[in-house]
Amino acid sequence: MPDWLQIIIRSIVFLLLVLVLTRVLGRKVASRMTYFDIVFAMTIGVIAAAISLNLVPIVIGSIALLTWGLLGIGLSFLSLKSKWVRDFIHGREAVVMKDGKIMEDQLMKLRYSPEDLLQQLRSKQIFSVSDVEFAVMESNGEINALLKTNRQPITPKDVGIEVSPSTGVQTVILDGTIMDEALTTMGLNRGWLHTELDKIGVSVDNVFIAQIDTLGDLYLDLFDDVIQIPQASTRQLLLTTLEKAKADCESFSLETNDTTAKQMYQQCAEDLTLIIYDLKPMLK
Repeated sequence: MPDWLQIIIRSIVFLLLVLVLTRVLGRKVASRMTYFDIVFAMTIGVIAAAISLNLVPIVIGSIALLTWGLLGIGLSFLSLKSKWVRDFIHGREAVVMKDGKIMEDQLMKLRYSPEDLLQQLRSKQIFSVSDVEFAVMESNGEINALLKTNRQPITPKDVGIEVSPSTGVQTVILDGTIMDEALTTMGLNRGWLHTELDKIGVSVDNVFIAQIDTLGDLYLDLFDDVIQIPQASTRQLLLTTLEKAKADCESFSLETNDTTAKQMYQQCAEDLTLIIYDLKPMLK
């Protein structure tokens, strides 16, 4: 068998093996990997590459790869069961700011310069150290900061506004493929989606990305950017419907001669006025 063919076969086989090992070890976002995770991943990759290029005997390399893989699985299991093992392997968090003061001794112990601290804070959209009340460095080197009370953004709870739970934005079409799970999460189905697309005159095959927000607004991005599509607004439609219902009630109260019906229509119009007043800021 030619050498080039052996390299191709080995590369495919050990790529699949490495993929299996990484899936068994668990998923972790690259930005959240600790130094141990990075070194471990690099070592696995180097061993697999060395075997593929025939730099080491396939048997010896396979033993080394499986040994590292089993060690990684074992250490991952132990780190889940023991905090001491987890702290020893991945490190532990460290407080770098407390009561608005930078802890210089802690930074020196962590080999972290003031420039590194400022850079991390800027990545969190914090440009003034005086705004920070508390900051901690995680085991992966990332810094998370708590702003002082008078610098924190206002939430609906702070102003006494009750808001309904949010399911977040769901991607329902990706690269021309309908995502049924996302539709189900929003309590919708393909029939609703096709109806909304028909209103705009767009086919599923021409949709690159389609997303639905909590209030049911559908956002579309098409493959053909030349096509201009109206972005339908469920909120605006609801506001228009409420205002029309209010106008109808006022009109009916003027047209009818029945006193009871007139009072009923007037009361409905007043109730709708209050509802529109409360909802208008959210529906615009």
